[in-house]
Amino acid sequence: MSARPTLTVVAPGPLTTVQDLGRPGLAHLGVPRSGALDRPAHLLANRLVGNDPSAATLETTLGGCAVRPSHPVTAAVTGAFCAVTVDGTPAPWGAPVRVPAGAVLALGPAGSGVRCHVAFAGGVAVAPVLGSRATDLLSGLGPPPLAEGAELPLGAPGPPPAPADAIPHPAPPATLVLRVRPGPRDDWFAPGALATLASARYVVSPAANRIGLRTEGPPLARARDGELPSEGTVLGAVQVPPDGLPVVFLADHPPTGGYPVIGVVAEPDLAAAAQARPGTPVRFLVRGGAMRGGAIHRAAPGR
Repeated sequence: MSARPTLTVVAPGPLTTVQDLGRPGLAHLGVPRSGALDRPAHLLANRLVGNDPSAATLETTLGGCAVRPSHPVTAAVTGAFCAVTVDGTPAPWGAPVRVPAGAVLALGPAGSGVRCHVAFAGGVAVAPVLGSRATDLLSGLGPPPLAEGAELPLGAPGPPPAPADAIPHPAPPATLVLRVRPGPRDDWFAPGALATLASARYVVSPAANRIGLRTEGPPLARARDGELPSEGTVLGAVQVPPDGLPVVFLADHPPTGGYPVIGVVAEPDLAAAAQARPGTPVRFLVRGGAMRGGAIHRAAPGR
């Protein structure tokens, strides 16, 4: 048994990454924010095992994973609902689970939603890069996605968490509702494009990933040809590539982009986007203006 607690990856699943609260404040250096896509699930998992909110967790995608700790450890699984077992014996989801040394903690496929977060007391203690342990799939910063046989160090656990009778946690969305503030480049689109965004039926595309939530539905018509010079983009930006289909930027989004941004999604709505499966209906609530005659008109400044 090693002196320092570790996790050995038995089965990595389709995509399992290490995530924490990311690398905010470095976009001017070309570094994306990254971090947990379902931040509330990450925070809840850490709370259940007594970790600081910034401790790193494992984020799975659709297919689960399996790990074997070298030392006894308390773990918790949140986010998308899935079957949880310890050496084949069913264990609770959404509650602390004691995993003996050498036992296999396994997560089954997500029964609803997309992404699970697995916290371990002490946190996943891989070496930080630019102040974060998060895996960034776009830039390549942070540890690589989990692979079979990889070993991950664990940190020293803190005091036991305070008990709780029940902790509310939202279910994956039946319809993904995203509040959108128009701009900064909505003037690049044809009259009525914002009205189309607000009223048309969109669904989550199978091509959605940690970089962006791609959608399928009516394309948004442009009023200008060509592309913008590359400019800064923010988390939640709704960028529209040449095919006209909106893409909502998520945690691993690029810090700059050359396609026009028609609006920006309110950050609190993005956790639900992390759990929206392909085919989930998407409803964009365009705010900051009123639709009249098939177009959205903004109020004058100060009104």
